[in-house]
Amino acid sequence: MTHSIDFELLHTEIQDKQDKKAVLLFHGLTGSPFEMRKYGDFLFKNGYDVFCYSFPGHGERISEIETVTWLDWCNFAQEKYNNLRNNYNQFFVSGLCLGASMAVYLAEHNDDITGVVALSTTLFLDGFCIPWTISLLPFALSTIIRFYYTFPEDDCFGVKNERTRKSLAKITAKADIGMDNYPLNCVDGLLKLSKNVRQNLKKVNCPVLCIHSKFDNLSSPKSAKVVLNGISSEIKQYIELNDSYHMVLYDNEKEFVMNTVNEFLSKIISAQKEKEVVCI
Repeated sequence: MTHSIDFELLHTEIQDKQDKKAVLLFHGLTGSPFEMRKYGDFLFKNGYDVFCYSFPGHGERISEIETVTWLDWCNFAQEKYNNLRNNYNQFFVSGLCLGASMAVYLAEHNDDITGVVALSTTLFLDGFCIPWTISLLPFALSTIIRFYYTFPEDDCFGVKNERTRKSLAKITAKADIGMDNYPLNCVDGLLKLSKNVRQNLKKVNCPVLCIHSKFDNLSSPKSAKVVLNGISSEIKQYIELNDSYHMVLYDNEKEFVMNTVNEFLSKIISAQKEKEVVCI
């Protein structure tokens, strides 16, 4: 199912598969494609077809978030990948938060991914704004509390820049582009996905770029470092930010983040083309 906030940005003038390159984007936990739009526009301007869709239970259907599981998210992501991959010579996956973990998950299960860009990867809920009640999660998940309790979004909205923070707060209040809390059942799904991803990191062989803030309010740099230390990729890069929180695509270093991503993707494509020439 397609929602109005999903987006596909296509270079329709390019017909030859060999000249086409794409990025499949995944948004964050309780978020929506809205938070990936500026990133998607940037990638499109740099020659990529871009796709981003709402996870099951997210976007305009946030009322259904209690009815889906982490496996529903994984199956959804794999289906989108299957539908798109064969149309492109180079195909990247990228995401923020939950979306970053999902991008790594896909790389564990698909060896034809050109590369992964993981932003604010969330394998652990250990950021500086996570409440102490997170320690009670195992108990709460075994009781009926899991269907009623939510972790509230902290006041910073994952953004250090105060002006941007206020703007996001106003937009979120006016439109159904995401939730201002984290349902316990949803958090459970994120942690189950995290466990599965951590168990299969050695299966990743494609190039991987992880960008993470030292001061991420939701998940510390530990998540990104676990990914990079566990994968089998020959090409892997870690960039740590010092003037941002969790939402790195909207914070003080957003231009640096996007330019770094573009540079990484360009290098991977150039290396792949050189390899293809040598093989001819």
